[in-house]
Amino acid sequence: MPRASWADSITPYLDRTEAQIQEFTLDNGMKFIVLERHEAPIISFMTYADAGGANEPPGKTGVAHFLEHLAFKGTPRIGTTNYEAEAPLLEQLNDLHEQIRQAQADGDEARVKELQENFRAVQQQASEYVVQNEFGQIVEQYGGVGLNATTSADATRYFYSFPANKLELWMSLESERFLEPVFREFYEEQDVILEERRLGTDNSAIGSLVEEFLLTAFSVHPYRQPVIGHEADIRNLTPKDTWEFYETYYVPNNLTVAIVGDVKLSQVQDLAQTYFGRYEAGPTPPEVQDVEPPQEETRDVEVRFPSQPLYLEGYHRPARTDADNAAYELLVALLSDGRTSRLYQSLVEQEQVALNAQGLNGFPGDKFPNLLLFYAVTAPNHSLDEVQTLLRQELDQMRQQTVSRDDLERVKTQAKARLLRSLNSNSGMASLLAEYQAKTGDWHNLFREIQAIDAVTANDIRRLAQETFTPENRTIGKLLPS
Repeated sequence: MPRASWADSITPYLDRTEAQIQEFTLDNGMKFIVLERHEAPIISFMTYADAGGANEPPGKTGVAHFLEHLAFKGTPRIGTTNYEAEAPLLEQLNDLHEQIRQAQADGDEARVKELQENFRAVQQQASEYVVQNEFGQIVEQYGGVGLNATTSADATRYFYSFPANKLELWMSLESERFLEPVFREFYEEQDVILEERRLGTDNSAIGSLVEEFLLTAFSVHPYRQPVIGHEADIRNLTPKDTWEFYETYYVPNNLTVAIVGDVKLSQVQDLAQTYFGRYEAGPTPPEVQDVEPPQEETRDVEVRFPSQPLYLEGYHRPARTDADNAAYELLVALLSDGRTSRLYQSLVEQEQVALNAQGLNGFPGDKFPNLLLFYAVTAPNHSLDEVQTLLRQELDQMRQQTVSRDDLERVKTQAKARLLRSLNSNSGMASLLAEYQAKTGDWHNLFREIQAIDAVTANDIRRLAQETFTPENRTIGKLLPS
């Protein structure tokens, strides 16, 4: 489809959709964004906490992700057969845990053994009151689908969909789990997360390299911290640490809810006031203060692992709110989006030095200045040096030559098509509305994306390549066979 006809066809759709979206804010500061879509009797919900790995205090990495796990454990009424009997046991477990840590610090092994036996006995008592996954069972019983949550460097998201006649049930469940969370099975979940880290980082070639790569690429900004958390930090986290993070960041003015589907705004407003209006307003959470200084020389890191060699190369770029954000997206798309991209054609198809070659934008997050990241897995009998040479040639070509109109139009079309596919899905729309509100300060910016993509020129691409792909802005990561 020619450029003019594409723009003519989608602009009215975007304008109509944007005009249909409504918003309101409760007195406690909690924001709701609502899009009525009555085509099917389904509603998708997104609760977006503007708190992720980058917000964690030093020495307490992983606490945002830990809290995400605990948010499914229930409340005084969900997840337990008798909270009055369970609650003192949970307090007793916390006291015993602190005593164990003190005895370990004192080197009193006999005392440690005695306390650990007591701890296991109380833990067994507490477990007898637990109703496993009752929150999820309720959601499933009433037709809910897609119940899940994710923690990233930038945010924590909780989402699922319900039949249209279960709006009030969602309001009740979601408000209660953040109004009165109970951190039951804290120590069992601690073991689960430690195992998750072992599998995804410590025993993973890629996970190990990425963790070291971020520690190298960022010197001060908390994007250098792993979202899963450092092992020692996970082990040392306490319910008190998690509660402090919850009280700081899960205040209503730091939560955004997006609701898309077969709903009426008036009903959403009434129910939101009834259920979420119970939340007390809290102080504005602290902003991330650390600013990454400009990189002044190439940095590199090597990790040895019994694995196929892997190459990473990253370059610093500004945050998502930068005026050139769309141009950065298209720059990476030209290099690595699909089998027609330059990296795939050069490294995989023509020279066959890599099994795969791709790029990522906004790594590990994009709320703050972040990285363009390129990676390639070497093909058998080829080296990381060969991969590096060819990758660098493609980056240099972007610096030296102006991209053709046809190539630029192709990636623009692909980018707009991806965005439109997300907007057509209730869950995708809910996710994007909440994200743009939290990250850019206004969900309306979502509907400016098409214009931003269209406005990018070939000169913009070349200018950014020249500014970005410099030796002093480069971080290299190599995974070498042990």
